[in-house]
Amino acid sequence: MFLSPLDLFVVAVYAVLLFGIAQYVSREPKGAQKSTEDYFLAGKSLPWWAIGASLIAANISAEQIIGMSGEGYRIGLAIAAYEWQAAIVLIIVAKYFLPIFLKREIYTMPEYLNQRFGTGVKTTMSFYWIALYTLVNLTTVLWLGGIAIETLTGMNIVLAMACLGAFSIAYSIFGGLKAVALTDIIQVVILIAGGAVIAVMTLNMIGGGNFIHGFERLYTELPDKFDMIFEPGQKGYDKLPGIWTLLGGLWILHLNYWGFNQYIIQRALGAKDLPEAQKGLVFAAGLKLIMPLIIVLPGIAAVMLASPEMGILDQQALNAKTDATYPSLMRMMPAGIRGLIFAALIAAIVSSLASMVNSISTIFTMDVYKSMMRPNETEKHYVTIGRSVAVISMIIAVIAARPFLGGFESAFQTVQEYTGFIAPGVVAVFLLGMFFKSANSQGAFVALAVSVILSLVFKFALPNFVFVNRIWAVFLLCMLLALVVSRITEKPNEGQLLRTGDVNFATRASFNLSTIAIAVCLVLLYWVFW
Repeated sequence: MFLSPLDLFVVAVYAVLLFGIAQYVSREPKGAQKSTEDYFLAGKSLPWWAIGASLIAANISAEQIIGMSGEGYRIGLAIAAYEWQAAIVLIIVAKYFLPIFLKREIYTMPEYLNQRFGTGVKTTMSFYWIALYTLVNLTTVLWLGGIAIETLTGMNIVLAMACLGAFSIAYSIFGGLKAVALTDIIQVVILIAGGAVIAVMTLNMIGGGNFIHGFERLYTELPDKFDMIFEPGQKGYDKLPGIWTLLGGLWILHLNYWGFNQYIIQRALGAKDLPEAQKGLVFAAGLKLIMPLIIVLPGIAAVMLASPEMGILDQQALNAKTDATYPSLMRMMPAGIRGLIFAALIAAIVSSLASMVNSISTIFTMDVYKSMMRPNETEKHYVTIGRSVAVISMIIAVIAARPFLGGFESAFQTVQEYTGFIAPGVVAVFLLGMFFKSANSQGAFVALAVSVILSLVFKFALPNFVFVNRIWAVFLLCMLLALVVSRITEKPNEGQLLRTGDVNFATRASFNLSTIAIAVCLVLLYWVFW
């Protein structure tokens, strides 16, 4: 047990505070009952600060904190491309996608696909997303969170995952998206504070008590770890292939995740209006710029702490399992501080778990159960079904986590690999539906099928074809084949055409100025760390 009584007290205070606030914001006026809009979209009342914070809390989980810290140890700052490029994609989503989604008043991404391509595409994607969120996303967060708890407390990893799942369900199941989004304010504050503390303290160790000197020493003695763009043959090029990291398939992963991913975009769908949703996404984009400082930087610091010169960490153990980097750093922290960092990790884990199960229940209830099975039930009935599905999906994920992820070196890269099989097809389908009037359901099905088939063919027939470039090539082929098939088959029904004449794509001056500021920051970051 590496947690002291003081650490456990800090964690307990966090848990009680979170649960209490979740119940408070979830309450309803006497005699009132939650509708599906209340439960799944927070009554469309979320302010920008809640949307932005909740987006980050849903995104930054064990997958990022543990996985990206481990990748920071292995390849360095270049893994921050997943964070910094996301800032630009969030702005693109706010400018061009959100106006369409909010104008169509949808609950889910499958519902949009139903409006544009019909029930076949909607049903296919509904079951795909339910399976992906349950068997890949939930299992990853649970597994990495279980590793951290096992490392720090000695608790059995399965029991640790069960505890994480139970806690996330307990605080979120009653209030739905509103409880998740509003408590995410606390989660983000704790997450940033805990991450900042571990970053500063590891640099203090390297710099002899001066974290600025520690950073200077790290930057000077490990220059390769601060390269954002790798050269051929450099360690990490197989995952992040130089300039193609900026020009290639990483953008497809980002568009899939931030633009068309239910458990992310659902926060924006719960906004009280479009400008509020757009401000929320810009706020999240700004937070994305600082995330590598509290996630990746400690992983780079671990390289020096595990060097023969310092010998504070077990280099052999970290080389064998890079996902153990962050938990190993946590063990070094003093009592109380260790509890804060542990609470930050728990905050990241349970907020993501709660977000995912809420989205699983939303898609199943609204796009499968209500649409295909029981269309005429009461609002209370659908909310009850949503809560039941949340519990069931969590139980399945706890059971499936070890078989799915137990043997992989880096869970973060594993998730990208799994997601990369279908992401090109998903992005192609949405972009075709939004911007190509000739695209029809046959073309959409071809894009989805080709995405999986070609990804598997390239993976096994061309094993040296870099992952990021493979995604880009598959995406382009999906777009091409979908357009060809749409051209030679029946035109889409008039009712399925997406008309954007009534959609207002104009943005406010504050949005435009924020966009410029974020773009300038990104250019400077890449210029400094190229």
